[in-house]
Amino acid sequence: MDVYEAVSSRRSVRAFSDRPVPRAVLERVLAAAARAPSSGNLQPWHLYVVTGEPLTALKRRATARALARDPGDAREYPMYPAELVPPYLDRFSAAATQRYAALNIDRDDPDRPMKIAALNTEAFGAPTVLFCYVDRSMGPGQWADAGMYLQTVMVLLRAEGLHSCPQVMWTMYRETVSQAVGAHEDQVLLCGVSVGFERQDAPQAHTGRAPLTETVSFIGP
Repeated sequence: MDVYEAVSSRRSVRAFSDRPVPRAVLERVLAAAARAPSSGNLQPWHLYVVTGEPLTALKRRATARALARDPGDAREYPMYPAELVPPYLDRFSAAATQRYAALNIDRDDPDRPMKIAALNTEAFGAPTVLFCYVDRSMGPGQWADAGMYLQTVMVLLRAEGLHSCPQVMWTMYRETVSQAVGAHEDQVLLCGVSVGFERQDAPQAHTGRAPLTETVSFIGP
């Protein structure tokens, strides 16, 4: 698989099989992803790779919170701006509609938030979840570095025939996650990334992208 195919086929999969991800593959991907750009070579991220019984136990505790309609832990950073405006609101709404349809959740369902949270805390069935933390002393530039690192990880996973789903929603239960992985107080949970093989019988949601003219301006010939 070449790099263009890896990028174009990368999407947030929300239905994984229980087929385990080989440790050697994860080590190969993460070793290569360390080459992701990082200002000043700070490499400000720390990844906790959780599988097996530790992940099962974490899913169980987090899902119990979701099903109990626990509002979650105090947020350390907002998932989205307080008020989205066009064109961002339009893109968000279109993607949400498509995503809910694929998950068979009615947008008007009063239990929608609880159902979505529970699906997330089950990691959509993934056998591996990567929890990415950033040192609390870091600023926006280093958070951008962590994003580039995670994108590199997800593209390399595609090259290995795997899929992923980045999940900011794990930050709702950040205290449960931190207890499970032993994160330090000076680390902030950026997101979780579910990793595995896609379940072949699951409906697929391919969200569209804005045309180049909306997001790119060429200056010069």
